[in-house]
Parts: sequence; C-alpha cells; structure tokens
Amino acid sequence: MKLSPSGDARGRRAELRAEILLRLKGYRILKRRFRSGQGEIDLIAKRGHVVAFVEVKYRANIDAAIESVSERQRRRVTGAASAFIAQHPKYAKLTSRFDIIVVTNALLPRHLLNAWSASAQNIW
Repeated sequence: MKLSPSGDARGRRAELRAEILLRLKGYRILKRRFRSGQGEIDLIAKRGHVVAFVEVKYRANIDAAIESVSERQRRRVTGAASAFIAQHPKYAKLTSRFDIIVVTNALLPRHLLNAWSASAQNIW
C-alpha cells in the first residue's frame, strides 16, 4: 500500500518546483520560508530591481489556489515582507511585489505576478 505524502512534504515539493521555476526565469532566491512575528513567506526572490515575496500554493487548479490566499494570510505575508525589508535595508529601494505560484499536477507551475499590493494591506 502506497501512502500519500503529508501536507508538509507536498508543500515542500511544491516550493521546490516554484523555486526551480523562478530560477529558470532568472530570479535569485534570497530566502526560503522566511519567518517573522507577523507571518511566513514561502520564497523571497530578486530579479533586476524587483524583490518578489512569493506565496506557493499546491491546489487542484488556479482558482482554488487564488481563493486559498485569504485577506488574513495576505496581511501576514505583507507584514513579514515589511520585517524582511527592515532586516535587509539594501532591498528597501527596490520594487516590492507579492506573487503567487500555483503548483498543480500540470507539468509547470503557474506564476501570478503582483497578486496583491502592499498598499491595499495598509502596511507600507
């Protein structure tokens, strides 16, 4: 009998696939699973003058993934991003962006750029 992977193992595999996608697109991974008192960010990546704070979701489809990122979760990620910038001020002048990478059973993950803005969260 084959056991299905735990949610955590599936999540880590999804994050690995998301990281590979970002690297193929020319991003440099700055941090994995960044944690602060405000929340956690799955991946923080930089390309050019952009720092992307990336939420990775493994779901059956894109719509389910987008719906799974609640307002509360967006506030926590945005707060964690603020903490990351405070700890690494050299990134403060770069453009910050909040992305979602959706991992499904499809071959390639889907990268949704600028899925929400920090100003909508009243953080920055």
